[in-house]
Amino acid sequence: MGSAADYIEDLQVGGRLVFTTEEIVQALGKSVPAVRAQLRRLKEKGRIADPFRGFHVVVPPKYRRLGCLPAEQFVPQLMAHLREPYYVALLSAAAYHGAAHQKPQVFQVMLPKARRGLECGGVRVDFVARREMSGTPFVERNTPAGVIRIASPAATALELVGYPERCGYLDNVATVLAELAESVEPAALEAEARRAPVAWVQRLGYLLVLVEQNELADRLDRVLAAGKRFVVALAPWQRVEGVPRDTRWQLAINTDVEPDV
Repeated sequence: MGSAADYIEDLQVGGRLVFTTEEIVQALGKSVPAVRAQLRRLKEKGRIADPFRGFHVVVPPKYRRLGCLPAEQFVPQLMAHLREPYYVALLSAAAYHGAAHQKPQVFQVMLPKARRGLECGGVRVDFVARREMSGTPFVERNTPAGVIRIASPAATALELVGYPERCGYLDNVATVLAELAESVEPAALEAEARRAPVAWVQRLGYLLVLVEQNELADRLDRVLAAGKRFVVALAPWQRVEGVPRDTRWQLAINTDVEPDV
């Protein structure tokens, strides 16, 4: 095989759109500096992009304006390359489940440890860390480039209240929950709540009542009744002195939540 351009053409014919520097160096049988020089020229022409050091994507003509592949078409392969477990999470997961109040500006991915986000052309990927993510249920969806893992609707509901600052804060979380609730199975929510932090369950119960999803809220009541709970802040980033308490959910109501529904 003669050139990097030939290599990426052959990749596309075979239905692949991602490759590593190591793979192309081995395929071309040339030195690393020589191959990198060819890759730089292809990148300048917009034919490839580099979402991560040593990991490249082929950019077909229909995505040239974006300057990269859509995140769902390379994130699974990147995570396999990095040997990291993952699933699509938070607002991005909610959008897959039909709660697309607004298209997320970033593609949110849950990992077991912190990692810097990345930008590739007009694509932004935000990595969120949750140490105990290994037991989180997920579903798989087909994409043009393969299969992607997405947090289940029940897991997504709980993680939205667990990471409100990554989701536009509580007004937006409540708005998304109102739409996401249609996809959440009550039994699945109850099961997932039993392994979630108690404070997440308390906050989610309050917000579900707020958006009139009482059947789901009742399931969370059952979970909380089985253990100890303490008063926690609805908005952890705000003060709680002198604010009213919600006795059902044991919450200090230190902010007004106004969902856009």
